[in-house]
Amino acid sequence: MTEAEQAVRAPRPLAELPDVYAFLEEVRLRPGMWVRSGSLGHLDSMLLGYQVALAVHGVEEPCAFWSPEGTTPFADWLWTRPGMPDESSLTWSAEIERAAERAGRPALEMFFDLLDEFRAEAARGVSP
Repeated sequence: MTEAEQAVRAPRPLAELPDVYAFLEEVRLRPGMWVRSGSLGHLDSMLLGYQVALAVHGVEEPCAFWSPEGTTPFADWLWTRPGMPDESSLTWSAEIERAAERAGRPALEMFFDLLDEFRAEAARGVSP
């Protein structure tokens, strides 16, 4: 989503969001409303809650950000990115926060740039 689209579009009601990526676009639109202090740890926790709510209500939706096995598609992909470790015992959110601090960038901004890249590669069928 471009900055111009973000500036023009009004937030959508949660009931209209079809998947986690639509929810993340709402977070991108109004990050201060959703993520305290820009913390990716808080976003990570929110995504875990999202997945738990799906499970409680019997909704099947693939989730790139959490898995009971511990490894996730997003984290596996992230470890292949320049400036990221080959793998980590830390969460994807902690590693992005560390990389953002080294780069002098806001962590949420870096996350959304990486998310866009992850989704673009997934759409092209590129796997980590």
